[in-house]
Amino acid sequence: MADHLAARIEAGELTPNTRLPAERDLADEYGVSLGTARRATRELRERGLVITVPVKGTFVTNRS
Repeated sequence: MADHLAARIEAGELTPNTRLPAERDLADEYGVSLGTARRATRELRERGLVITVPVKGTFVTNRS
C-alpha cells in the first residue's frame, strides 16, 4: 500500500499539498486493516513523501 501510494506521488498523480484520504478511508479503499493503513502512512512520512498535521490530515510534501 505504501509503495503504491509512493508511486502515485512520484508519478505526479498526487501533487504537493494534496490531502490524502483519512487512514480509515485508505483502509477501506485498499481492503486492508486500519493498522496497515497507519503503517503505510507512517512509512510515507519516514520517506519524506507526506507530512501529517494534527487535526488537519496528511498531505503530500513539496519535494522540489
